[in-house]
Amino acid sequence: MVNIKDVAARANVSVGTVSRVLAKNETVGKELRELVEATIRELNFRPNGVARGLRRSRTDMIGLVIPDITNPFFAELAKHVEAIASRSGLSVLLSITNDDPKIELAQIESLLKSYPTGLIVVPTQFGASKGWTSEVATVAVDRRFTGFPLISVDHYKGAGLAAQHLLELGHTRIAYIAGSADAPVSRERRSGFLDALISAGVEAEIVEGHFDYVSGETLGRLLLDRPAHQRPTAIATASDQQAIGLLRAASDLDLKVPDDVSIIGFDDIPLANLVTPRLTTIRQPMEQIAARAVAAVIGTGNTPLQDEYLEATLVVRGSTSSP
Repeated sequence: MVNIKDVAARANVSVGTVSRVLAKNETVGKELRELVEATIRELNFRPNGVARGLRRSRTDMIGLVIPDITNPFFAELAKHVEAIASRSGLSVLLSITNDDPKIELAQIESLLKSYPTGLIVVPTQFGASKGWTSEVATVAVDRRFTGFPLISVDHYKGAGLAAQHLLELGHTRIAYIAGSADAPVSRERRSGFLDALISAGVEAEIVEGHFDYVSGETLGRLLLDRPAHQRPTAIATASDQQAIGLLRAASDLDLKVPDDVSIIGFDDIPLANLVTPRLTTIRQPMEQIAARAVAAVIGTGNTPLQDEYLEATLVVRGSTSSP
């Protein structure tokens, strides 16, 4: 295997000169730099990123830890983090925790052994993440991670936007499909939605499940398989996955959306704009969240020294209308 000494010998320069060329040190003259670069290409030399990281205490890599790659929200986050990091000359090492605190801790400890520039962590859903210490720049995304700054939308205010939209359309028979009460994000969205309704003197029927398609379909059938005067005219959900499952339940019951029931989700995953009808939802600015997280861990831009909440926005499509 070709190493840095082979490059130095072939170019008849010192190992230090080759190292400075690899580090893009501007003190190396143009002719000497071009000679070394040509030799690197000739020998097909690939520098060991981890070895270089050991010498300068970091590698050109950031770690991204997420609970579930099959969740469209986290997949979209990973896509944007990778694209933004790549533009800064960084690679991304992805780790998946399966929403298990023990796996999360093991994955983080493994990533730290690679001397990353920084870590972006979406903690486990139920807030049971185990503590750890490191000098590596770290931010949490979407969920609280004790001891580190959080970059997230304001889930409470975002859910309030959903409630306000249904109220403005004239709905008063409203139901809400919540996520698990043990999950902090679920509690924030539930509180934001219900508080907005209470302020308007409207009560909602609440059912609780998981942030997935199955819960949306199962709980949707429970809410909709009733006589017309007993079922809600509008249903809000804690996630787009629930809302899409709910669309399926409505279709199976031969109910038309939004004529028989209006549906609104949360997140604005890519599928929300592809289902029929296209889903009204609360959008999280995924690219902006990813950009802020990358900037924080690599030390560019206005790195947050405290929690940073971004604005969620209402996206009105075809799944909501007046009752």
